[in-house]
Amino acid sequence: MSSFDDRKKSFEKKFANEQELQFKITGRRNKYFGEWAAEKLNKKDQEIETYINEVMRADLKAPGDMDLIEKVQKDLDTLDNKISIDEIKSKLDECFEKAKKDFY
Repeated sequence: MSSFDDRKKSFEKKFANEQELQFKITGRRNKYFGEWAAEKLNKKDQEIETYINEVMRADLKAPGDMDLIEKVQKDLDTLDNKISIDEIKSKLDECFEKAKKDFY
């Protein structure tokens, strides 16, 4: 096997590892985000886990984060104390940074 083939396989392996790590970070971010939203919605016990799973599934509907944000925003709109879309996006970013720290 040539050194070019070795480098190619090494690059492909590195890319696969980076993609797997990004997937794990995003999953953890969504979990933290779901926990935050569940707290805001005053969920208790098993309701929290169920809600977190709903949030995590919402992120699988379409590429990007808007499906996730829209789901949580719709749920939070039921509260008397409204939370802005900017605050929701900011919290999602905070959850992403927290999740990255878990893996680095």
